[in-house]
Amino acid sequence: MTSTIIILAVIVLIIILLISLYNRLVKLRNSRENAFADIDVQLKQRHDLIPQLVETVKGYMNHEDKVLTNVTAARSGALKASTIDEKIEAENMLSSALGGLNIAVEAYPDLKANENFMQLQEEISDVENKLSAVRRFFNSATKEYNNAVETFPSNIIAGMFSFKKESMFDLGVAQREALDEAPKISF
Repeated sequence: MTSTIIILAVIVLIIILLISLYNRLVKLRNSRENAFADIDVQLKQRHDLIPQLVETVKGYMNHEDKVLTNVTAARSGALKASTIDEKIEAENMLSSALGGLNIAVEAYPDLKANENFMQLQEEISDVENKLSAVRRFFNSATKEYNNAVETFPSNIIAGMFSFKKESMFDLGVAQREALDEAPKISF
């Protein structure tokens, strides 16, 4: 009789532990998805500003069509992306295209002094700073989720219910390569 009660108590404790682990994994996954929703808000603002920036720059750049086409195409690709992983890849491409635009702008002193351009640059800079902050939060949520998916004993529950390791929102290959180069300073 006593051994039956002990066995039932152990079984109940194991069931409670399994339910707790499952619920924790669900909460962490939802937290990660919520963090990406915050990124989506900032990306929407970024995507809304880009056409204004491109139109402002078009008036000054006569022969930089390829740069503007790349930015427009990258923005279009970012808008079409549907999964988190597709959005991460598309946004990395858009960041690279915007970097190319910033380099091209350096050749146009009148454009850099234009009030509309400067205001758009400030707005985009503000959105980029906010994006950076929400990406950090997203990566933190992703790390916490991935740790739970991969560590014992929650990895057992994760495997049973198809929870899988998720990707971080990183810089992307092109931006990582650019960071490997020493900055050029000229006076």
